[in-house]
Amino acid sequence: MRHPHDTPTCNDPPRGIESQQRRNEAAHRVSVATDPVAPQLRSASAFEASPETEARQPSAPPFTSEPCHPGTRLPRRRQAQDGEVTTPTRAAGLDALRAFVPHAGADYRRDRNHDTGPARTNVSGLSPYIRHRLVTEQEVVDAVLDRHSLHTAEKFVQEVFWRTYWKGWLEQRPEVWRRYRGEVRDLLAGDLPAHYEDVVAGRSGIEAMDAWVRELVETGYLHNHTRMWFASIWVFTLELPWQLGADFFSRHLLDGDAASNTLSWRWVAGLQTRGKTYLATTENIARYTDGRFAPTGLATEARALDEEPFPAAVPVPSDDVDGRVGERVGLLLHEEDLEPESLLAASRSSGATVLNSVEPSAVLGWAGAANLDTVVVPYAPVGPVRERLDLLRTRLGAEGVALVTVRRRWDGRAWPYASRGFFPFRERIPGLVRVR
Repeated sequence: MRHPHDTPTCNDPPRGIESQQRRNEAAHRVSVATDPVAPQLRSASAFEASPETEARQPSAPPFTSEPCHPGTRLPRRRQAQDGEVTTPTRAAGLDALRAFVPHAGADYRRDRNHDTGPARTNVSGLSPYIRHRLVTEQEVVDAVLDRHSLHTAEKFVQEVFWRTYWKGWLEQRPEVWRRYRGEVRDLLAGDLPAHYEDVVAGRSGIEAMDAWVRELVETGYLHNHTRMWFASIWVFTLELPWQLGADFFSRHLLDGDAASNTLSWRWVAGLQTRGKTYLATTENIARYTDGRFAPTGLATEARALDEEPFPAAVPVPSDDVDGRVGERVGLLLHEEDLEPESLLAASRSSGATVLNSVEPSAVLGWAGAANLDTVVVPYAPVGPVRERLDLLRTRLGAEGVALVTVRRRWDGRAWPYASRGFFPFRERIPGLVRVR
């Protein structure tokens, strides 16, 4: 079973891509956003994460990001080991999209499982952009299918839909997220396993694991296959709690989101598909790293973990807009969705404001200064941003300002089909990609 922790993406301009290429300096700027139903629109951006827990950390962590925040880091400008620079802008994402599209068919199908190291060229490297929707899934799939048939690019298109599937599955089971969050807090606040600090500092004694820790911390990325090996060794060889592994990934992955990261770790541990685990082997690692690594002493069996059952799934909301939009409207962006032009049809533009805090008081101050009666935000799936927006909705409502969320049609169409496993969901993909 192909099980991506991340979602790769592709490359040739999607329809209308050139007209949107002027958009955005992602991480600390937001470009003009518009709303056809808003005579007076103001836009703002709030995507700086604030700590949600004071849980104790290891005494000398090799990282600086905050605990328990899957998906709060935007793609950052970094110098990779091969000299390539990754820049956190929509324009950079679209450039990478073009470059990859010719390879999204047979090349990707043949080479995708191999991890040749940080200078790899056999995957798209676009997952940070699509995770934060600097480039959207619809644009990615449109670009690929403008160049390839669905049959030829099937493996790649499925990878794009894996992230959608995970989000839809967790959307129907929010208690899975809440329980995981509580377990991480409890673990970090308690007595951590003695070897935990060594492992996350790249001192596990397993050469491959230590190299992967360094790559993750330095670049914010690991190949999908490597994420599976890493998680398997973490859980079954090193016998560390899967929750701490998922938390470690969430601190560093530029493409990590609450659903994909958490549920993928659950899958490796045998919780997501009950009783089905993933066991990393020396032979498989040696084969798909082209001999770079061949760790010995790995666990030879992977017994599935167990847990208390969860409540029954809840249905996905049927409406893409969850309220009425007033006359004085502001658009508030967050790290789950930073591409407003394809979210809201443009009819007028206005200046943008950057909020350097996600504290409700900052948003309330902005809404009051702009005399808003409605704040529109992109829909946030289950995860940390949703939690912050729920708090913000209450605070705004007390001041007479409505918070209205707008969900993308991509999510609204696909999420209801994520009620079971991926294979039934996969059968829906041809119909989903035909609907524009």
